[in-house]
Amino acid sequence: MNLDFSDEQKQLRDQVRRFLAEKCPPETVRAVLEGSERYDKPLYAGLAEMGLLGAAIPEEYGGVGLGHLELCVVAEELGRVLAPVPVSSSIYLAAEFLMQAGSDSQKAEWLPKLASGEAIGTFALVEGQGRASPDKIMVRESNGKLSGTKTPVADGCDADFAVVAARDEEGGISLYLVALDDGSVVREELQTIDPTRGQARITFTNTPAERLGPSGDGWHIASQVMDRAAILMAFEQLGGADRTMEMARDYALERMAFGRPIGSFQAIKHMLADMYVSATLARSNCYYGAWALGASPAEMPIAAATARVSATTAFQHCSKNNIQVHGGMGFTWAFDCHLYYRRSNALALALGSLSTWESELIERMGARNAETAA
Repeated sequence: MNLDFSDEQKQLRDQVRRFLAEKCPPETVRAVLEGSERYDKPLYAGLAEMGLLGAAIPEEYGGVGLGHLELCVVAEELGRVLAPVPVSSSIYLAAEFLMQAGSDSQKAEWLPKLASGEAIGTFALVEGQGRASPDKIMVRESNGKLSGTKTPVADGCDADFAVVAARDEEGGISLYLVALDDGSVVREELQTIDPTRGQARITFTNTPAERLGPSGDGWHIASQVMDRAAILMAFEQLGGADRTMEMARDYALERMAFGRPIGSFQAIKHMLADMYVSATLARSNCYYGAWALGASPAEMPIAAATARVSATTAFQHCSKNNIQVHGGMGFTWAFDCHLYYRRSNALALALGSLSTWESELIERMGARNAETAA
């Protein structure tokens, strides 16, 4: 078991970091936060041109065909700079659904468009507050048409199509591919703590829908794809946690008080040490998740939940303490601390809340222990 990236993957990380340093400085994030655009289109186009959107998409469908480990590397770098682009919706989720359950024609139609950045996809699962479950899905399919409301849907106002979990005519949960430019679809933008990650309420009224995957197998497929997306999302959170820790460290070394750097004070040292421990623990669990993603599907459920819980905790902890280290300046609009705090809280709810993933981890470990005992 090798829980580190190869030299080639590390070179990819360096290349992506240089690209993002040039194309996605904090001013880019602020332009989306304060402007009318919901994501940065030139940046998204640049990621597509470099082949990063198609890193895990097979070459036959317009991708680069590298693999999910390379996508983990890309995700971490996107998280470091808070890239305001719909990669998680389109690539971690929509592309994964197509690769896992799509027909040859569905893959041929949408995967090349996702890899090139020509189309944006998303996944519509939840229908309000609370932990998502099959019995809470009220959107229904009848005669190939969907009716009902999904909220919130990540990047729902910008997506060209959505994979929708809905109750079929037999009462089971199936997946459907829906073009969102249909006149029967109504989209409403939602206000959130992080406007650089858009959310929407989408209402379907007899909207034409195409089955994705076997009938009644939607919840099983969605659970597998969500686990894979959770690991990729955890790498984004890891990148954010590392960057906020670096910001706090650098400020603590530069800021002077009583004739010496504030980093020399014990209270600041302890705060930075706690941030380091949190981020390092998250990295260990994310690497475990990356290994499972590429080499051990049997470990995936526990690895995904572990990575998700530790990365969510680390990013929220580090982004909060970064503000504290910066003191009164950390609470001002002019500093970038709030950008990371916003993103940490937004990602903490993406794909399910922290408490949801903690419950999943407990349930999955309990199931495995019961299997081992039997």
